[in-house]
Amino acid sequence: MDSLAPPFRAVVIGATGGLGRAFVTHLENDPNCARVVALGRSTDPPLELTDEDSIRHAAAWLTEQAPDWDLIIDATGVLTIDGHRPEKRLRELDPAVMAQAFAVNAIGPALIFKHFAGLLPKDRKAVLATLSARVGSIADNHSGGWLSYRASKAALNQIVRTTALEMRFSHRRAVVAALQPGTVETPLSEPYRARAPEVLTPERATGALLEVLDALGPEDSGGLFDFEHQRLPY
Repeated sequence: MDSLAPPFRAVVIGATGGLGRAFVTHLENDPNCARVVALGRSTDPPLELTDEDSIRHAAAWLTEQAPDWDLIIDATGVLTIDGHRPEKRLRELDPAVMAQAFAVNAIGPALIFKHFAGLLPKDRKAVLATLSARVGSIADNHSGGWLSYRASKAALNQIVRTTALEMRFSHRRAVVAALQPGTVETPLSEPYRARAPEVLTPERATGALLEVLDALGPEDSGGLFDFEHQRLPY
């Protein structure tokens, strides 16, 4: 991460997942990174995405550790919920499953933005990023299906865009970004890899996404970007 002023500090949320762990490993091996903190359900302090108090407490703890944090990555997300795979047809929609998709894929990240955005420095480039999905793009939806997942990720994209617009006034050099990691060898994607044109290792996907974030500037804030450096339509 050459674009962040060294020595920079980083936070990875969802660090026990496949992509989260890979992000942590990359950052631990970055000579410009002075410290990386991994947060998740089983860390100290714990961070539970559906528990705002835990998110608030984790943010307060980070404030005690350092005056600011240059890179904050939310690597959380859910696709299969309590054994329910994405819907193929509208008649398969389950409101409880859909509510859980929104709780994890949209509301949780929104609460992270609420409590963590203020940790970013105001005097230099800083990055607040979250994992989204290409299927969350309304303009790119040509096949239908996967309604709960698509809609929750589309909501997340709107949260990213709105956060970026608000932060223009307080953090003029900040980059707020949604990331499309591609199909990655993680438990989340395992049932769906057969139809993917390319399957990436977590190491390759996160390395590519860090390169994407390194290349973004304030003018890119609020966008959705894939691992190949392409800006995707919302």
